[in-house]
Amino acid sequence: MNTVSTGWLNKVPEVTLSFWIIKIMSTTVGETFADFLAVDVGWGLGITSVVMALLLSAALALQLRKRECEPWIYWLCVVLVSILGTQITDILTDVLDVSLYTSTAVFSVLLMANFAAWYALERNLSIRHIVTARREWFYWSTVLCTFALGTAGGDLATEALGLGFGIGTLIFGALIAACLIAWRLGVNTVLVFWVAYILTRPLGASLGDLLTQAHAYGGLGMGATWTSAIFLCVIFILVGVAQIDAVQSRRLAP
Repeated sequence: MNTVSTGWLNKVPEVTLSFWIIKIMSTTVGETFADFLAVDVGWGLGITSVVMALLLSAALALQLRKRECEPWIYWLCVVLVSILGTQITDILTDVLDVSLYTSTAVFSVLLMANFAAWYALERNLSIRHIVTARREWFYWSTVLCTFALGTAGGDLATEALGLGFGIGTLIFGALIAACLIAWRLGVNTVLVFWVAYILTRPLGASLGDLLTQAHAYGGLGMGATWTSAIFLCVIFILVGVAQIDAVQSRRLAP
């Protein structure tokens, strides 16, 4: 399948400051909203995971039907992937008693295997060229792996290694800043993007736990409900602006 035969435009939004803000907030919502549904609403890990998997399947089906990027659909998929990725790691850790060391290693291997298969078939890992169905499948499977890995790695750093939510947030934030510096210095753009993309997940998870957890556990005690609501409002606003810009751009296109 090639670009000409599909007639697709790139299916991933332009990577701007707004992109990274929405991405980080989406990862935080994945952590807090998953806790809200599983604990506060009382669905538990099983029901929450099934519901999110069904919603994600529907959102991805809608995403794959489009031949150009629709910001609201794209970011809906990202939020749902974030929630489901959190649930997958939580089930492995809390239900199946899988060590965070093991889950982090397994998700790392799965991510590397996904990248290897993607590159072997497409010879390109850039998100600027998601213009065929196969590339988009590779893209979303990679995104799911990054969220699951980021959740496991973040929990490993903040809980198993005892860094705490505050220090974890600072460390992962500093690592993302280092990615920005590396990009400015001319390091490969595709490599820097995917490293930063993976790191936003543990940053968002650490930030979410820092905001929601009780003071006794090292958090600020805002709770999952308020944190999720505030972050979702900001996401809605930013995605709304992006959607308006996309519609206007299509109207002005020749």
